Amino acid sequence: MEEELKEIARKLRINIVKQVYLAKSGHPGGSLSIADILAVLYFKEMNVDSNNPKMEDRDRLVLSKGHCAPALYAALALKGFFDIKELDKFRKVGSILQGHPDMKKIPGIDMTTGSLGQGLSAANGMAIAGKLDNKNYRVYAILGDGEIEEGQIWEAAMTSSKYKLDNLCVFVDNNNLQIDGTIDKVINPYPIDKKFEDFGFNVININGHEIKEIEDALNSAKECKGKPTAIIAKTIKGKGVSFMENKVEWHGKAPNEEEYKLAIQELGGNENEL
Repeated sequence: MEEELKEIARKLRINIVKQVYLAKSGHPGGSLSIADILAVLYFKEMNVDSNNPKMEDRDRLVLSKGHCAPALYAALALKGFFDIKELDKFRKVGSILQGHPDMKKIPGIDMTTGSLGQGLSAANGMAIAGKLDNKNYRVYAILGDGEIEEGQIWEAAMTSSKYKLDNLCVFVDNNNLQIDGTIDKVINPYPIDKKFEDFGFNVININGHEIKEIEDALNSAKECKGKPTAIIAKTIKGKGVSFMENKVEWHGKAPNEEEYKLAIQELGGNENEL
């Protein structure tokens, strides 16, 4: 299963790069850094049904860092929520797949996001509703490490803890880069793990590109009772494409044709995947 998930993550990365290239705009860096996490969530962990996107007992996911929608769109397409050819229309006029996820237009999207800092509050609401309705579904939220500079994240974190939301699991994509540079130089949120601990979370530190570590962390989160879990995933912005890795300029830039072909080659793509 681990090798299968690695292959899915590879395909996600190919489709991320392709979307941004064809659109001539988008956010490849932070999308590439969460591909492994999304592969595990959608293709092993989460209870979702592409034939019934609004299934009442489904697990929920909130991509709080909504500008990294290419990663989520790729996962949903591969999972069968919509035709994979839709990815070629990313950010095009009339497309359902715009720069940020839209829950009213896209099957499988649980929350419209894009204004950074707000996703954890929405995830809290879903988790609280699950508790009140005695449902067994779980709620997942993916936050950017630059995003957690937003004050609302910490107000929401206090709420997660107050209501003992052990059906909530938060991933922090700790790739150490945001649009203006390294996160410690902009507004330093370190130590991220200790902060979440102080806000009442069960905290797990992992390598966000190691499938087994992601799986083990998710299993530990399910076993933890009485408090929410924060998984601090150390990642590489632009993961999988050598000239994008750890380069802040690839936060929100599309590759040109030469760069695109090189990226696809490095990701092991072939003509059928182009």
